[in-house]
Amino acid sequence: MTAQPPPSPRPFLGIALKLGTVIGFVIMQALIKSVSDRIPPGEMVFFRSFFGIVPIIVWLVWRHELSGGLRVAQPTAHILRGVIGTTAMALSFAALAFLPLPEATALGYAAPLLTVVFAALLLGETVRAFRFSAVGMGLLGVLVVLWPKLGAQGAAGGAEALGAALALAGATCAALAQIQIRRMVGSERTSAIVFWFSCTATVLSLFSIPFGWVVPTPREAALLILAGLIGGTGQIMITSAYRFADASLVAPFDYASMLFALAIGYTVFNEVPTGSTLTGAAIVIVAGITIIWREHQLGLERRRARRAATPPG
Repeated sequence: MTAQPPPSPRPFLGIALKLGTVIGFVIMQALIKSVSDRIPPGEMVFFRSFFGIVPIIVWLVWRHELSGGLRVAQPTAHILRGVIGTTAMALSFAALAFLPLPEATALGYAAPLLTVVFAALLLGETVRAFRFSAVGMGLLGVLVVLWPKLGAQGAAGGAEALGAALALAGATCAALAQIQIRRMVGSERTSAIVFWFSCTATVLSLFSIPFGWVVPTPREAALLILAGLIGGTGQIMITSAYRFADASLVAPFDYASMLFALAIGYTVFNEVPTGSTLTGAAIVIVAGITIIWREHQLGLERRRARRAATPPG
């Protein structure tokens, strides 16, 4: 297959696609949350993954990449990525049943911070004091969000503490999934990683049937199917966003999800964010943007070093 030339940079399109992804994923979480009081997490993962395959296949066919998108070099790597990613999805969906949407979103921000730590521990990446300091500040923000849950009393407090634990466990697994993806990108196509993850998650979710699946009502089924379609479309949009613009430009827009989570949480679920949630989320966002800025600066330095080392002519 002839390699396609990279698309010309279109930063505003990249930003628009990233914002569309952020909005779509928050809406998907809201849809999942709206049925989480009755639908088990494994069943929600099935609908999210199975119906998420539909837009991915349509996208691959439209780009004439279906055959290439299905071809893999390391099947076991895809299976491992699927197991970790499916676990992350199930934990984050389960957390939505116990936490307000903004708090679940804020705790989910721990994932990119933990990715930095795991990259140093598992991949041997060099992480200097500046980035570790920013990670420490971000985890402090997570603790600010978490702290009221740890001291809460009664059934409601226990439920929120459980939700916080599930959200943090989900963020940890999501960070490990990112590490696995970094290991795979050298040999696997992005389209294959996206497609086979959805397939693996669909199959793995079926193992949760003995733990109590229920027959969804027509309304619940419609919401779950819509969540799957939005999730699959979001995966396509985020892939396309990084094709048209640098990661350092579009990555900070991830944190716009807090604004949408606050708006949807208040208007749909009547959730009023606490001061600790807002404060902790602000700390995490500042830390995350600081890490992204530092990565951008290091990238510029590396490019200048390469140009200086390249002989003229």
